[in-house]
Amino acid sequence: MVPATGLPMSLAERRRPLSRWRPSTVRWQVTVLATVAVAAVLLASSTGLIVLQRGLLTRGVDEALRQRADNLQTELFSAAAATPLRGEGDPEDSFLQLLDTAGAVIASTPNADGLPAAASVPLSGRSQTIKTVHGIRISGGDFRVLARRLDRAPGSPTLLVGKNLDDVQESVRILAVSLVVSVPVVVIVLALVVWRLVGRVLRPVESVRHEVASIRGDQLHRRVPVPQSRDEIARLAQTMNAMLDRVEQSTRRQRDFVADASHELRGPLTRLRSELEVALAHPVTVDQATLQHTLLDGVVELQQLVEDLLFLARSDSGSAGGPTRPVDLDDLVLLEAKQVLRRGRVHVNTSAVSAARTMGDARQLARAIGNLASNAERHARAVVSFEVRERADRSEVVVADDGPGIPVDQRAAVFRRFTRLDHARSRDAGGVGLGLAIAQDIAVRHAGEITVESVDGGGARFVMTLPRCD
Repeated sequence: MVPATGLPMSLAERRRPLSRWRPSTVRWQVTVLATVAVAAVLLASSTGLIVLQRGLLTRGVDEALRQRADNLQTELFSAAAATPLRGEGDPEDSFLQLLDTAGAVIASTPNADGLPAAASVPLSGRSQTIKTVHGIRISGGDFRVLARRLDRAPGSPTLLVGKNLDDVQESVRILAVSLVVSVPVVVIVLALVVWRLVGRVLRPVESVRHEVASIRGDQLHRRVPVPQSRDEIARLAQTMNAMLDRVEQSTRRQRDFVADASHELRGPLTRLRSELEVALAHPVTVDQATLQHTLLDGVVELQQLVEDLLFLARSDSGSAGGPTRPVDLDDLVLLEAKQVLRRGRVHVNTSAVSAARTMGDARQLARAIGNLASNAERHARAVVSFEVRERADRSEVVVADDGPGIPVDQRAAVFRRFTRLDHARSRDAGGVGLGLAIAQDIAVRHAGEITVESVDGGGARFVMTLPRCD
């Protein structure tokens, strides 16, 4: 078997998994977008976490520097105490310096002996400053240095307390390395999870697509599988099945329409051909005038049938609309009643015709009324009655005949195209079964409908209901 792609089944199966990795697929796009979004959030969060940790650890160092400065401030209360200061702990971890008012070092811990001042004297009006200093030759790392005036009096010395930031920087480095390693792993795991989840979510969509792609023109009865879930995919499958229902019905109607139209066209054409063949075979015995009238009647019948078919075709395609304006239904009915009366086959009763209006296309509405009148004239025994009235927000046009009537179980069928009814209302008087279908189509396009009712004493009563226009 060769699939719809035109490739051998084995080759198509080998290529199908590769299509899932194309950047144009929804699965790929959702995975990429989700991964990029989460990666951006994780990157921003990691950066913020590193900055936050550095700030917290640095504030801890600053607090330790203030505490030590507070302890030393009580011991140092004059610049005359220019003796070596006492250090504590690791000599590479901290140092002390005492500066005079000019910023020169007058005392220091042994590990800072001979080094220039690590910071300057606080500006006038400020008692202390804290900043990070680079390049102090006590160790290779950076130092956090607090500069505090021992007294606000003029000539008071300045105490410098320094603390190595190696522990802070090492802690931040460990956190940064951990994040550099863990964030890509989290992003990769997330991408795989999203890929799997999106694939599982889209699996029913792929089933729907595959089923629709495999439906041929002669398999319109097939339907796509509907998932048990009540999510958007299930609604998509239901919508797709509803569309397939409409396509199947439309295709069936088109096929029936073509078959019925062909059958109806064959009758007049066969009669015309027979008349012409007889005329050619017996030219002497044929009455030319009778032949011409017969041929003319056949051509008129064909013309009417073709016009009806064209109208229905335009209606099915949605292009049968016309101008919308107020229409006097009583004028249209009285005009059609005159046409029926002129033909003289039946009596016409218009005593129940009163004023009524609707919005729509006057030509189409006149055609619908004419089709109802022609149908009634064909089947009436003696009288065709017309009524026009307004009721609440509706306008009604009634065309009734005193013929054999329509059985209840066949009243809906009379509005189908090319309908053949039994009994006396069969199309034995020239009808082709399109008039009532066209009338109903016009009524529906004008937001109305046509129904069939029984008449006391026999006959059929067609009621066309339309929106009222004041």
